[in-house]
Parts: sequence; C-alpha cells; structure tokens
Amino acid sequence: MDMLHMPHNIQITEVTCDSFKISWQMSMEDASRVTHYFIDLSRKEVKDPNRFKHRDVPTKLVAKAVPLPMMVRGHWFLSPRTEYSVSVQTAVKQPDGEYLVSDWSEVVEFCTGDYTMIHLLQLQQKAESVAGRMLNFSVFYRNQHQEYFEYMRSQCAGVMQPSLKDNSGSHGSPISGTLRGIFFSCNTEFDTGLPPNDSPYGPVRFQIPAGYLFNPQTRLYFADFYCMYTAYHYVVLVLAPVNSEGDVFCRSCLPELDPTNNPFLTYTIPETDEAEPVYKHAHDVILEVIFTEPVSLCYGTLNEISGHQLMSLSTANAKKDPSCKTCNISVGR
Repeated sequence: MDMLHMPHNIQITEVTCDSFKISWQMSMEDASRVTHYFIDLSRKEVKDPNRFKHRDVPTKLVAKAVPLPMMVRGHWFLSPRTEYSVSVQTAVKQPDGEYLVSDWSEVVEFCTGDYTMIHLLQLQQKAESVAGRMLNFSVFYRNQHQEYFEYMRSQCAGVMQPSLKDNSGSHGSPISGTLRGIFFSCNTEFDTGLPPNDSPYGPVRFQIPAGYLFNPQTRLYFADFYCMYTAYHYVVLVLAPVNSEGDVFCRSCLPELDPTNNPFLTYTIPETDEAEPVYKHAHDVILEVIFTEPVSLCYGTLNEISGHQLMSLSTANAKKDPSCKTCNISVGR
C-alpha cells in the first residue's frame, strides 16, 4: 500500500476555554482512504512533547476519520488561557489491526480562551450556594501602606487611579490582566457591624460611604469565585458607572446582577427622600469589589487600623485551589 502524505496547513479555529476545531489539508487520494486521525496535544511550555517513538503506535488521541474541521472537546482536560502545541498524523487501519501512518505534520501553537458567560454563570451558582446571610454595611474600604496614599496625593492630585487586575483567582477569569479598577472591601464583623481591624494589604485604611460607589448610576457584575487552599472563599464583583469604559467591557463578558436582589451585595432604594438606602453584603464569603473609575481621596477618610496585617490572607496574584469542589466547575481551573 502506498505511503500517506504528511498533513499540511493545519488550522485551529473556534477556540474556547475547553475546546477547539482542527482541520488540515491532505491529498484527494489520502482523504479517500484515511480511516483515523492521530492528534498530539502538549502544553507549549513542555519542551519534550509526548511523542511515541514508533510510527505505527497511536498517539494521545485516536479518532475515527470525520469530515474536517473536527471538534476537539472533552478528550483532554484543557485549561483556559493556556498555550498549547498540536500536530497530527493521518492513518489507515489495515486488516491485521496495524496502522499505516503519515509523518507528523508541522507543529501549530494556539492559546485557549477565557471562561464564557455560561461558565461564569456556573461559578455564580456555586458562589450563591455558600454566600450565607446578608449583613448591613455602610462603607467601602481599601487598605494600603502610607506610601501609596502619599503617592496618590503628590502624583495623582489626590485621586486613586485604577490599575490592571492581577492574575489572582480563577485561571479563566476574563478580567485578569484586562480590566482596570480599584479594589475595595465591604465585609464587616458579625458582632460589631464594622469593618475588621485587621488587613493583609496595609495599616492605613481609606473609607468611603457606600453610596458614592454603589448607587443607581452604577452597574454590578459577578466576576469570579475562588479559594486559596483555605476554608475562606472569595467572590469578586465589579462596580462600573453606567456606560463607562469598564461598564462596556463588563457587559460583554460578565453576568450582570440586580443590585437590589442578589445574594452578594445589595442596596434598598429608600421610599422617601429623607430615608437612607440600606446596604447589605454576604456574610459567609469575602467580597472583593472592583470599582472601575478613579476615586478621589476627598470623598472619604484615612485612618490607621489597630490590628495586624495578616499577610497570609493577601490575594495578590493568588492561585486558585484546583481541587476544591466548592468553587471549581467542570472545565479548566
């Protein structure tokens, strides 16, 4: 039997966080007799791809020949935002069960995508199941070192500037490395109703009335749910002023929450002009709230906290626990 030609012009299309389509070109003669495809997928950082030494031994994926492009989903546990390399062989299964195979194609590289809205809604449902009761709060707060606030005063006219979201949390989060914002907290102590005296981020705390950031002129989005090998679970929310750049970005990739009715962060619109809104936060998760616009220090107050810094609770570039059944979904971590 004549040898098969090497597949060429490998094309990767319709890439998601856990699937892709692959196609290639082969001669009409080969296409008419090929019975199987062998596909070898490796993480790009792996220097020695898992190739078999013998031409007649199937590689990582053996698939019956189907019309191209071929959807690849569920054959590997693909991770979001991960670079892979892929190559293919074509094969003819012979009567004795052995395979006549082509040479390996060229290696093509691609990167998987972020979580889609469907995946984020799955994460949101998991977060809702553990959010717990709602407690009142009145301020958002942000802890930093004194040098940070001095820099904002001297170099930024007293206005805190948004910075790029780091890579903490779920690896597939669409806001990591793409969304600019300012991190705030709002969790309170159960017994006092006040913010905790401890913080992992610095001894100086900026507090701002909740209504400055969370009001009918802002939209609320769910962004992530994760833990760091501890019992604590974190929910990341985004507050974006309506029609701002951050709002436009979030609308395209994050689930929007009803600010008056959700299990994480709410306000109650007062019935009279004299009444104040009531703000509530989930008690059983730690909320990380990202506000997407600059915030002037003149709208709040600065004070030193009396507690410890608890550096072990810092989430800066923290890696999500991939084994936690509470906060992981069935695709990549």
